[in-house]
Amino acid sequence: MGTLRAILHEIIGLFVDDGSLALALVLWVVAVGVAARLATGLPVLVPGTALAGGCIAILLWNVVGAARARARRG
Repeated sequence: MGTLRAILHEIIGLFVDDGSLALALVLWVVAVGVAARLATGLPVLVPGTALAGGCIAILLWNVVGAARARARRG
């Protein structure tokens, strides 16, 4: 049973290395999806651009935060 648990932990770790990054991305995707559903008159380019731009911004925020944390650890 311990081996199975370790395998599952490793598999989940492949997809979710940083919980805050995964959570932020999921929340952003949901927010853009809800907004796109509510704003029916928008061209499809608007939510697509918002989705891509937000994901890039979240990724940059995470990378900068990780670099700062690593610099503090020395």
